[in-house]
Amino acid sequence: MKLRVIGFWGGFPAVNEATSGYLLEEGNYRMLIDCGSAVLSKLQETIAIEELDSVILSHYHHDHIADIGPLQFARHVLSFIKEVRTPLPIYGHTLDRNAFDKLTYKEATKGLKYEPNESLTLGPFTITFLKTIHPVPCFAMRITNGHSTVVYTADSSYQDEFITFSKGADLLISESSFYSNQDGTNAGHMTSVEAANIAEKAGVKHLLLTHLPHYGDHEMLVKDAKDYFKGQVTLARTGFEWCEL
Repeated sequence: MKLRVIGFWGGFPAVNEATSGYLLEEGNYRMLIDCGSAVLSKLQETIAIEELDSVILSHYHHDHIADIGPLQFARHVLSFIKEVRTPLPIYGHTLDRNAFDKLTYKEATKGLKYEPNESLTLGPFTITFLKTIHPVPCFAMRITNGHSTVVYTADSSYQDEFITFSKGADLLISESSFYSNQDGTNAGHMTSVEAANIAEKAGVKHLLLTHLPHYGDHEMLVKDAKDYFKGQVTLARTGFEWCEL
């Protein structure tokens, strides 16, 4: 299992960067987790658009889905110039029906619902979900290939349920939108210290801090996290790769 960070900014992309997007690969199967602003452009630095097998979305805020439209146009155009005929499946929840319905576009993409209370199998991956604490319905994901496990918090303020949900994960991709002297509860976001507490209590191996703020010194996020989590802490960056054999 290999994960590559395509985008990691919260809210909007920095110059030549992207918001939330993570490419997860196993064998020849490639799944994109969230598709935020500028993700489509950055994705093509790694794979061709037609090589993507599926997309799964945590929620429908712009910084997680802004490039769904461009992706749909790309698949539509590729159906003519490269004869890419198979609709790309895009998985999302149906608690926002209007947003979900937009996931289907002509023959290019097909919106498919996941049931938050049921596991979902996509290629070699089995995915389970946890509802997060956020202003709109949003779901964290626990993804396993049977040997390795990645947990993605998506957007959320702290909740104890993350500890059980993340138990024993090889990689915890946790949002870290606020610094330790701040409180992101009302905004539906976490600090790096809260992410570190989850990682430590859940016994995960590696903590990847993402969904980063557009101010302050990001290295402080890591420094504060290391005071609470004794495992490996990494700050997300474009092109960062994690691999578990």
